[in-house]
Amino acid sequence: MKQFAVVFFISFLLSPLLLQGQDLAHPRIYTTDQSREDFLKSIEENTWKKSLVDKKIKNLEKYLEYCENDATWLVSRLQMNWKTKHSKVFLKGGKFDHSEGKAPVPTVRFSGTRDWDSEYKRPSLEEVTPYFDDKRGLFLEHKNGKKEWIHPSKAGFAIEKINEQIMSLVEDAAFLYWFTGDKKYAEFAKPVFETYTEGMYYRDAPIDLENGNQQRISGLATFEVIHEKILGSLVTTYDFLYDYFKKEKVNMAHADAVFQKWGDQIIINGIPDNNWNLFQARYLTYVALVLDTNSAYKNGKGREYFLDHTFTTSTERQLAIEESLLVYDQQTGIWPESASYSVHVITTLLNIYTLLDQFTNKNELANYPIIEKAALASFQYLFPSGYLVGFGDSNHKPLPAENFELLISNYRKYGNTKKEQTIASLLNQMIEKGEYKRKADDLFQLFFYVDELNVNNKKADLSTLTSPTFYAPNVSMFNQRLGKDKDAVMVSLVGSYGNHSHVNGISMELYANQYVLGPDMGKGPSYWHTDHRDYYSRFPAHNTVVVNGKSDYNAMRGYHPFTLDNYFPKTETTPLFNKLTYGKVSFVEPKTNANQQRFTAIVKAKDEKSYIVDVFRSKTHDKEKQRHDYFYHNLGQSLEILDKNNSPLTLDVTKDFGSKDGDIKAYNYLKDKKKINTTNDVCALYTLSSENQVDNLMKIWIKGSEHQSVYTALAPKANVLTKGTAPKEVLDDEINTLIVKREGAAWNNPFAMVFNPYLKGEDKLIENVTYSSVKENPSTQIITVLHSDKNTTDNIILNVSENEVVSTKNVYQKGLTSIVRTEKNSENMKYMFLSGMIQFEQYGWTATAVGTPVTISIESIENGFVLENDGPVVLKVPFLNGKKTAELRVYENGKIVAKRNGQINRSNPNQLEFRLHKAYQKAEIIF
Repeated sequence: MKQFAVVFFISFLLSPLLLQGQDLAHPRIYTTDQSREDFLKSIEENTWKKSLVDKKIKNLEKYLEYCENDATWLVSRLQMNWKTKHSKVFLKGGKFDHSEGKAPVPTVRFSGTRDWDSEYKRPSLEEVTPYFDDKRGLFLEHKNGKKEWIHPSKAGFAIEKINEQIMSLVEDAAFLYWFTGDKKYAEFAKPVFETYTEGMYYRDAPIDLENGNQQRISGLATFEVIHEKILGSLVTTYDFLYDYFKKEKVNMAHADAVFQKWGDQIIINGIPDNNWNLFQARYLTYVALVLDTNSAYKNGKGREYFLDHTFTTSTERQLAIEESLLVYDQQTGIWPESASYSVHVITTLLNIYTLLDQFTNKNELANYPIIEKAALASFQYLFPSGYLVGFGDSNHKPLPAENFELLISNYRKYGNTKKEQTIASLLNQMIEKGEYKRKADDLFQLFFYVDELNVNNKKADLSTLTSPTFYAPNVSMFNQRLGKDKDAVMVSLVGSYGNHSHVNGISMELYANQYVLGPDMGKGPSYWHTDHRDYYSRFPAHNTVVVNGKSDYNAMRGYHPFTLDNYFPKTETTPLFNKLTYGKVSFVEPKTNANQQRFTAIVKAKDEKSYIVDVFRSKTHDKEKQRHDYFYHNLGQSLEILDKNNSPLTLDVTKDFGSKDGDIKAYNYLKDKKKINTTNDVCALYTLSSENQVDNLMKIWIKGSEHQSVYTALAPKANVLTKGTAPKEVLDDEINTLIVKREGAAWNNPFAMVFNPYLKGEDKLIENVTYSSVKENPSTQIITVLHSDKNTTDNIILNVSENEVVSTKNVYQKGLTSIVRTEKNSENMKYMFLSGMIQFEQYGWTATAVGTPVTISIESIENGFVLENDGPVVLKVPFLNGKKTAELRVYENGKIVAKRNGQINRSNPNQLEFRLHKAYQKAEIIF
């Protein structure tokens, strides 16, 4: 029924009856003449909008003056085949090769290369030679200051960007003609628009001489259909100047034909199943809305045709939006690409539906709730500082405020006041934190952002949009959060799944002390640059484990997720027990067929600050020889290795690692390598210094092992960092890198680290960490953390799986993990956390799962204990302070729903027995 409703809606949208009458007048894309007076009033009353208009007027002044003195000044700087008038363009893969053929007018030059990274500077418009067209190529300045002749393929985006800059001036002039009625703006725009569109009318789409992938992704002006930015400027220029162009006998039929040709190129080329598809759809929306109805054209390719291909009908290279929206994880609202791209997809969709709604006034967004859900789900990508996680090709930046501005615009238009106030409050919070200042950067925003935010007095509740854990399986991301404000800690684990992913196995980013102290490295200068291919997208640029120096697979479109085996709390919930979070994930590294498993936990200390536990298991099937390298990058100008007495150890300079030793090329990027061979537990200490701030420290307690070496090295700078996630002093610094190398399997004896972030002069949180194991079951890891008060101890027992058993004189555990906190001067434990547990016995307690393994927390309170469990469990409880009776109280929705007394355990008269027959968010045992 729902599918029928969507199809009916699209059919209704595209029906000739609806479209009839909509094509009577221009402009109609951003606004109409009927709305002009309201718009003028809005500009006068809102300084932040008026500033953009004033800026555009001022920016055009000098170009208007240039053209008054020389009418050809601007048009002559278009990048055209002025002399040759070539009609055909030929490429070799991602590079321009040559052009040929003959047209009756100068034709538009094609871009130089798909790779934007170039050694040559793009000249200013003043520096561009008029009517430039030389067989020697381009005469550009190298970054070293020397000008030289080069083939266009070495110029990056210079050609297309010069044309885009010129056409953006023309677009502004077209808008200002509509805004002011001053004819000088139209006269300024006309020759440039006319020359360019005629030049594109007579020029063919490019041909790839290699007939490879490039043939199916090229646009008319650029190497990728998603970068046809100039098309938007052309369309809006045409829209604002339509009446003037008709009066001046501009060849409107040729302009329409160019838009049709461009639309066809976008439909037949591109990539249908990632962000490209939506970026293409936005351009198609512009094309559709500027054209008249199908019946106005002999080829029948008018508004309905392009709207249909945008929203309803899928083709080989252009998936209809109706179908594209199914790419979203309908449960989580997450798009299957790295975070930066995912949130940009939301922006693009909101742009598309805002444009369409301006034309139809039918509340188009209301028919697609997944877009709104995705916009709200994007908060789950955020570190506590409000910046995006950096996995894959992402970088640390705030959420696009445009997403919330456009939701607000829709809610305001259709009277959804409650939703509007919720989103406005979130946006206002970004403003108050200094992450966003309301302003319009372009015409789209100028027309569609509301004048004033309608913010209620209620503070935005971000806890409703983020949760202690969040799992997005379609990008293989698992986030953990604990604490608030300056005490907030976050761990983000990612695999390699979805588009724009990296080759990183199980990678980790770590946030604490208000910075992403353990960052990913981000992407290289461009996707085609050797630094990106050989380092930034490879294992050693991530906080992960490399096997045999060879771990590798294909980057960009990843198909190597981890599996989320165990975790607490349940994703997108906030539990009663808020002292810790954890997750265990598993992965098979395909190059070496190595099994890997990573357990990470955030544990809160008594003063609200937290430490992080990281246990990484890795093994190959080769019993004779294997090697595993644990990589960790942390912000800081210095990195020391300390012994158990906190004295610095001396490391020796080494030439270990590199392609000379058979390692992947990424190892070649490591500099200043030093090492120490030791079987002892050691510590690593990072010191991060910044102006007017106390030193930010990260102390890492590293488990010792046979056949283990500890290294320090400098790695290339982290391109993921921004001023919101790192202090300015280190944004461009090389990254101090810790490497722990194991010559042998790291499974039964895994890498084990405890991370202690703290500020100099404040409580360092941890006094000591000891690692131990059990002879009978060597894979069991026992980590004992002594807090800095020297009174509180956390004892962590971690098995490989839920079915493993460890048994000593003090504890029995059949299950994954237990974390028990005790204090010296107390007979009772402060809390006991059990997860993936079948049976556990310690301190006179016994917890036995009834059926599947259970997660249960037991926390000491006055006169008893408070519990939370996710499944049936039988508890055998020791007497408290000699009291032999106790009452179990179970709660639902905050109210007591049942009470019952404990029964003396027949096998142990010093225990009371209680049964929790199902999951409870809260239960109490009161003595």
